[in-house]
Amino acid sequence: MNAPSSDPGTIHDVLGIGFGPSNLALAIAIEEHNATVLPEEQVNALFLERQPRFGWHRGMLIDDATMQVSFLKDLVTMRNPTSDFSFLCYLREQGRLVDFLNQKTLFPLRVEFHDYFEWAAARVGHLAAYSQEVLSITPVSSEDGTGGAIDCFDVVCRDPQDPDRTVTRRARNISVAVGLQPHLPPDTELSDRVVHNSQLLPRVAELAGSGAPVRRAVVLGAGQSAAEAVDYLHRSFPDAEVCAVFAKYGYTPADDSPFANRIFDPEAVDVYFDAPSEVKQSLFDYHRSTNYSVVDMDLIEALYATAYREKVQGRERLRFLNVSRIREVKDSGDRLDVAVEFLPTGELQDLTADLLVHATGYRPRDIGTLLGESAKICLRDDGDEVRVGRDHRVEVAPEVTAGIYLQGGTEHTHGLTSTLLSTTAVRAGEIRDSLVARHSLKLSSVG
Repeated sequence: MNAPSSDPGTIHDVLGIGFGPSNLALAIAIEEHNATVLPEEQVNALFLERQPRFGWHRGMLIDDATMQVSFLKDLVTMRNPTSDFSFLCYLREQGRLVDFLNQKTLFPLRVEFHDYFEWAAARVGHLAAYSQEVLSITPVSSEDGTGGAIDCFDVVCRDPQDPDRTVTRRARNISVAVGLQPHLPPDTELSDRVVHNSQLLPRVAELAGSGAPVRRAVVLGAGQSAAEAVDYLHRSFPDAEVCAVFAKYGYTPADDSPFANRIFDPEAVDVYFDAPSEVKQSLFDYHRSTNYSVVDMDLIEALYATAYREKVQGRERLRFLNVSRIREVKDSGDRLDVAVEFLPTGELQDLTADLLVHATGYRPRDIGTLLGESAKICLRDDGDEVRVGRDHRVEVAPEVTAGIYLQGGTEHTHGLTSTLLSTTAVRAGEIRDSLVARHSLKLSSVG
């Protein structure tokens, strides 16, 4: 394996599609490997990112929001506690290590953790290429590009310097980590007044800067992001009414108890992976309350206290429309007309609003759409799900030696942590080790 290069004719050992936390962790794992081996044993890696710079859920970096995962589950510590890419090393370099420890908390500010990610991304910046929109991923043979065994992929990106041109890179493996996509109710049309919560901060900033009054904002959703959006809007527009709409009777607390949290242990991935399909489904259903449509208890209590205080004071700006759904939204240009249905009776309530935020979660991106032509070489199970090995490598036909590694979209094989930060560091190490082992096996067979 050669040093990372983007020269024409280079065949990369791995191309990363997307450069969020998952592929950033892999880049660090590869960087640490390369520092300990001979040049010919180094992994030639490059990571392609559509954004012009590193960014992770920027639209929800609310100033006082904290992480829901321990800082020890950063990019490296669970894999290599001695790594100088850890959050603690970041704090030391920023001169805040003692100050952070004095807080006696495991959960940093989300803004601070994002800054940590940016710090780490800058240190492996030589492995990343930004403003790279991937247009296609095509399986090929390195011998002639058309026939023979498939041992490579051609990844075509739009040239950031000239949108009418493309750049093609070839790799023996790809690591797909493009994150999740915003989920919206059917027939939802986004606009200046109707947004997904992933765009909350920039939209609020635009509204605040426009000088236009915000009299009422509506938030649809019952999870952590929805509750954070309700709280943020309530603080950002002190004269506005904020209405939370959700189908539940009330927010459900997240189960972050010690025993339940063991579902996020690295060993739990082994248990889940080896379990029969019906056991997988049971584990998933039992432990949904650790992550899906749940809210931190501190935030639930703070919102309830705010609502009660306003009721005492006789000015209720914070309203909870529970057991309800949004039936219809009409955009009149200068306002929204939102019809909210109370599910037990079917009674409709009409709200005039200046902003509607859909805090309705995210969904995995369709693997077929992502991989395009390369999706045809992926084997599928009886449920038409992509078959994935324990090392996160998609199972392919025997004559295919090119590898597709998935970081995300593998809840059906690897469990709840597939899209979470909890095992990011460990997964990166497993993929790195798989890449190195397969290359070593190839070298030994040639020798």
